[in-house]
Parts: sequence; C-alpha cells; structure tokens
Amino acid sequence: MTARARTALVLIFLMLAWGLAAQSSAHAAPQRVSISGESVGTIIIRTGQRRLYLVTGPGQAISYPVGVGRAGKQWTGESFISSKRLRPAWAPPDEIRRDRPSLPAVIPAGAPNNPMGAAALVLATDQYAIHGTNSPSSIGGFVSYGCIRMHNRDILDLYERVSVGTRVVVTR
Repeated sequence: MTARARTALVLIFLMLAWGLAAQSSAHAAPQRVSISGESVGTIIIRTGQRRLYLVTGPGQAISYPVGVGRAGKQWTGESFISSKRLRPAWAPPDEIRRDRPSLPAVIPAGAPNNPMGAAALVLATDQYAIHGTNSPSSIGGFVSYGCIRMHNRDILDLYERVSVGTRVVVTR
C-alpha cells in the first residue's frame, strides 16, 4: 500500500469517526453528575428538568435526557421496576385507545409504529414504563401519557444497569 493510499484511508477513517461523534452529540448524552439524598441504585425522574438520574454511588449519578408526560398526564410518587423487556410489543392503555380508537389492541415488537423502542422497564403500576422511542425528537419534551421516554441507546444502557425491584421516584 502506498503512502498516498494510507493517508487516504486515515482521512476516511477520521471523517467517519468525526461523523459518528457528531451524530452522538446530536442528542444530549448521559452525564455523570452530583446528587444528594438518595440511596444507591435508585432511579430519580425530575419531570420539570426532563432528566432521569440513576444513583450510582454516594452523591453520584448518571443523568439521562428524557421525554415526560404532557400537561395533565404527569404523575409523581414512588414505584419500582416490575419487569424488564427487550423489544416489547405494546398494548395501548385504555386512555390512549379512547383518544386514538384507530390504534390496534397490540402493536408488535419492532413495528415502526411501536412507541416502546428498544426496551422497556415496566413500573409496578403496569400502566407506565420507562422505555425507548421510535421518535427521538420527542426526548426533552412534555410528550407522553405518563411514561418516561429515552433514546434507545440510553434505555439499553439503563436496562443493563438496573434490575427488577429497582426503586423509582418521580418528582416535578
């Protein structure tokens, strides 16, 4: 391989790496932050900030951007993760079906109109979940019927870090 060919390959590699880095920064990546007053392993969702925090150590957390419930659809309180599902099918809750009667009873896993994304952490209420999305532009907004939406790569990261029984606290 000539020096010119090696240089061309290096330039192509650098351009690809730069493109991936630019694509990665297109969404607000998870950040390590300070947090106080919560026990390790707890998920804290602050709807006003549109952020989810996973407490990873004393005074430390990983913060993820999220989409939260729109006006009149938000909730606060405590729950826990009752199940974890990869590529879940979605059965729209009754309230959503009333508002959108054309929705089918179940949308299969992987279907382009399935709003659950890559994974779901189902909360004990069974009406709400922390899940991925097929609409990444909705992250950071007041967009759902009460579920917490995450970028697919973020929900997959969180999915690996938590287990069934993890405490979830939702505040304004």
